[in-house]
Amino acid sequence: MPLILDYEPISYTQEFKKFASEIPVYLKRYFSNLLPIIYWIHRYNFTWLISDVISGVTVGIVAVPQGMGYAKIANLPPQYGLYSSFVGLCLYCFFGTSKDISIGPTAVMSLLVGQTVSRITLTGEYTGPEVAVILALFGGFITLFIGLARLGILVDFIPVPAIAGFMTGSSITISIGQWPKLFGLKSVNTHESAYLVFGNFFKYLPETSLDAAFGLLGLVWLYSVRWSTGYLAKKYPRFEKILFFSNIMRNGVLVIVGTLFAFLINIGKETSPVSILKSVPSGFTAMDIPSIDIGLLSQVSSSLPSVVIILVLEHVAIAKSFGRINNYKIDANQEIIAIGAANIFGSFFGAYPNTGSFSRTAINARSGSRTPFSGIFSALVVLLCLYVLTPAFYYIPDAILSAVIIHAVADLVSGPKFLIQLFRVNPFESFTFLAAVLVTFFTSVEYGIYVSVALSIIVLLLRIARPRYAILGRIPVHAKAEWIYVDQDHKTLGHLAQEPPTGVVIFRLDESLTYPNASFIADKFMQYIQDKFHSGSP
Repeated sequence: MPLILDYEPISYTQEFKKFASEIPVYLKRYFSNLLPIIYWIHRYNFTWLISDVISGVTVGIVAVPQGMGYAKIANLPPQYGLYSSFVGLCLYCFFGTSKDISIGPTAVMSLLVGQTVSRITLTGEYTGPEVAVILALFGGFITLFIGLARLGILVDFIPVPAIAGFMTGSSITISIGQWPKLFGLKSVNTHESAYLVFGNFFKYLPETSLDAAFGLLGLVWLYSVRWSTGYLAKKYPRFEKILFFSNIMRNGVLVIVGTLFAFLINIGKETSPVSILKSVPSGFTAMDIPSIDIGLLSQVSSSLPSVVIILVLEHVAIAKSFGRINNYKIDANQEIIAIGAANIFGSFFGAYPNTGSFSRTAINARSGSRTPFSGIFSALVVLLCLYVLTPAFYYIPDAILSAVIIHAVADLVSGPKFLIQLFRVNPFESFTFLAAVLVTFFTSVEYGIYVSVALSIIVLLLRIARPRYAILGRIPVHAKAEWIYVDQDHKTLGHLAQEPPTGVVIFRLDESLTYPNASFIADKFMQYIQDKFHSGSP
């Protein structure tokens, strides 16, 4: 006996009343989710505290030399890298949903800021810190709006090849830009495009100075420690934790030893035989309410979209990656809010745009962080350096910082293996990757980002407008008297496929049917029918 269910339709009035009654619940959930810390702080315990202190201090030791080095890439005094590190690390624990993320200056963002600073300060009307602060403030405003409006879905429209492309191009550009400092070549203008820096580096290579000894030995040390600790950890697994922390300390040890040698060779000399960092002001000397200059804002406006793209893409990609690895969920929109808030508040401290760092996040995760509170202890290490250790920074060799930077950005390069995989999946994706790398290398990271995003959108539109489809045949499975259905043009099974029953066409569409592709699909479908069938009319 058939069963018929006939529901009374719900009127729009009833739906509106139901929605209106649930608004307070929605609002409570929305605003409580803005501060994820309230969901875990009451469960905080001593065991978590010990783990967070260890991981936080470990990350802080790495963040200090990296922060100063990245500030040099951004064409800013080294203390601005420490300002950026401090604010991001402090604020993230209140707004973030990932226990592993470490916020601060990153290589790609520093390169973009540095290129923007070089372009705008040519006239002498504005200073580098003014440009950096306005980028952080308005980049933070835009990012915060994206998060509050729950527009994090926009991130999904930019695929991995585009991201990998401008990241690889940026890392190559950064590395080449550090070569002159590594060898002490003062005649090379590192603010030019990477290909010009590359050519001028070999042109002025005969001017190599004592800096090369510090830089090259520093690179040898960094890679030797990294390789040896990795090898020993595999051979002696019981010492893996000790070897891991020994590996992490390699940057700090290099900076300390390099600074000591630079101090010793400067004794009794009026001018330093090697390029050194010199005076670094103590404390937050740039703390102030950001002044908004309309003329400056109009000049940086062309760079703001790329700043926002890097802020969001880098951070969300890292957060999702470590969430999958360590089996916890992150809220992409809330992560975007955290980045926006960190940059807005950071602009009051003189910070330049900062986002999630992959290398420091990996260190934080492997060091055993249990909550986002570990960032507070990293910030305390940075704060200690800002107020106590700045006199010791005077003799840090620039070549040592260049070695630290080159070593850090090398991991951002996607090699030939990645390119081959892309080509096998989709040749146009590999073209997007190469275009982003080349444009970044020959022009700037800003153009590299725009080209990669534009190509990604073109690929997306092409896939929508011209979707893949297949006419299916069937292969009998004799043991079960059933059929399996495959593409009639299948490379390995196509010759086994039989036609469907007379008068039947099995058409498989690999994408959704939309207005842009409806006509294309209809034409292909009718073309097949006209080729295979005859009209029944006389």
